[in-house]
Amino acid sequence: MDFAQIVQTVAIYAIPVLFAITLHEAAHGYAARHFGDHTAAMMGRITLNPVKHIDPLGTIAMPLLLYFATSGAFLFGYAKPVPVNFGRLRNPKRDMIWVALAGPGANLFQAIAWTVLLYVLVASGVEEDFFLQMCRAGLLVNLVMFAFNLFPLPPLDGGRILVGVLPWKQAALVSRVEPWGFFIVMALVITGVVGTLWLRPLMMLTNSAIEVLLTPLRMLLF
Repeated sequence: MDFAQIVQTVAIYAIPVLFAITLHEAAHGYAARHFGDHTAAMMGRITLNPVKHIDPLGTIAMPLLLYFATSGAFLFGYAKPVPVNFGRLRNPKRDMIWVALAGPGANLFQAIAWTVLLYVLVASGVEEDFFLQMCRAGLLVNLVMFAFNLFPLPPLDGGRILVGVLPWKQAALVSRVEPWGFFIVMALVITGVVGTLWLRPLMMLTNSAIEVLLTPLRMLLF
């Protein structure tokens, strides 16, 4: 992969990625504040300023290293998590479900928005490939974040949701996995388990659902 192609790819993905991580993390903070926890607000993390959510290692260094090491075949990264004190929520077990859902929900909304923008640009006769590719990148990035974060293992959002819906005894057992959850998820990602059995199927299902949802708009525009 030549340098020019790398620069073009980074330029295409930069804005969608920044929007994806910023709105994801901010959504967690907004939801937590709504349900009674003001930790993120007091720390200045309920903001749409992407700088506040960028983790130097997880958002910049790791994705770039993996991109160059695998020639773009494998990418992974993460933002600085918004601090949430679940004990301060009005109903911790129930409310943590909504706080956890807020992040992936923001990504689902963005996936729909990028698809709408793509339809509008194509219908308007825009032929500039850069903007069309950016819309497709926005859809892809948000589908990945939506599906990956719903994987049912703490500390991912899906794990929080699972803890919230399980009975207390089973929820406590799942919660004990959290200190090692990140390493378990990474091992499952590297071995292809997450991609094959979870990520790709859920992304395809979600993308199909978005296409069905936007069928009236597509018919109107085309």
